[in-house]
Amino acid sequence: MIMRVLLIIDWNRGRGGAEAYAAWLRDGLRAAGDEVLLLTSSAGTAGDGAAEYVAYGTEQVVAQTLLQIVNPFAAQTVRRAVREFRPDVVWVNMFAHHLSPAVLLAMGDVPTVLFVSDYKVICPLGSKLLPDGRLCESTAGRVCYQSGCLSFPHWVRDQARYALIRSALRRVDRVIACSEWVRRSLQQEGVRSEVEALPAPAAAPGFIRKPAQEPTFLYFGRLAPEKGVSLLIRAFRRLSQQFPSARLMVVGEGAERASLEALAATSGLSGAVEFLGWLSPEQLDEPLSRAWAAVVPSLWAEPHGLVAVEAIVRGTPVICSASGGLGEIVEDGVSGLKFPNNDEEALLHCLRQVASGEAFPERAVSAEVVSKVQARYDMAVHIGRIQRILRESAQATKGGAIATSSRS
Repeated sequence: MIMRVLLIIDWNRGRGGAEAYAAWLRDGLRAAGDEVLLLTSSAGTAGDGAAEYVAYGTEQVVAQTLLQIVNPFAAQTVRRAVREFRPDVVWVNMFAHHLSPAVLLAMGDVPTVLFVSDYKVICPLGSKLLPDGRLCESTAGRVCYQSGCLSFPHWVRDQARYALIRSALRRVDRVIACSEWVRRSLQQEGVRSEVEALPAPAAAPGFIRKPAQEPTFLYFGRLAPEKGVSLLIRAFRRLSQQFPSARLMVVGEGAERASLEALAATSGLSGAVEFLGWLSPEQLDEPLSRAWAAVVPSLWAEPHGLVAVEAIVRGTPVICSASGGLGEIVEDGVSGLKFPNNDEEALLHCLRQVASGEAFPERAVSAEVVSKVQARYDMAVHIGRIQRILRESAQATKGGAIATSSRS
């Protein structure tokens, strides 16, 4: 049975894990014989220019404030896509930044699967992170402005927005969470879901680990506050006092790049910390082969942590914060080392263990562990499971995803 599948995603500027996954899913389903079209907003790169349907979106603050509640251009584009393409099923990932819940409400009777890879549908900030850096364990509501996460006007604006999101969730047939952590977070808000972890492509043929002579660490990802790169630089500064030859490579772009470069300079690390900007997956293989460990120092509970899988399947150990999806990927002492989120002292201890050779003296994850992780996150197997979910959803009786509502 060949399916017509419409993929919908915001596709934000600066391609991250969600955008990479959408491209893998599209290509994998097409390779398996299904017809797949992509719908995005124009606020980012519109699927790197490959989206068949593009709805108006903007990063201009005033317009975005209104369009995040209801984006009529997105609703109109979805209706046109449904009319012209006649999809058997729709797969929606991120929609709350630009496309708005209007895309889910504009679907008509087409069966819809929502894939949740962040917290935006249950957290106005999208991070479940409090102003003091602690993880938020509260259900969204008045606490969002009482704790200082939102201004009162922002909170008032979001009442309409999240009322529509709840209505949209009632219209969704099936919700897939990217990790057990996210599934539990959704359940706390009364949203039923099931877990399907994100896959990662295997290392390219011929990839060989060539660890550097000196202790070398790698961060790759967005340069955003919740990613904890400033925490890493502070811990690395202390590490370099004991290991002066240590090096840190920072791969990625984002709003924090200038401030992070300034922090490295004022910390006396200009020669030890190298900012490489965005690299393609192929270009990333070289620093991954040299790194003694990849470091994922996220302050927030990463919904999944795709970068950890990408490192491990290349034999590179991972030092990561323990909460969130990362904790489900990295096995402490086996594929990496874990530390409590936002704990500089504990992160420093992990860096020292690797730099000294106390942990991972071979500078690599064992071949047996690499094989095990590759099998767990195999791309082809994952695409097969998603095909099954889409076919089941296309044939099932419709029913909303919200079990109960505890929001105030």
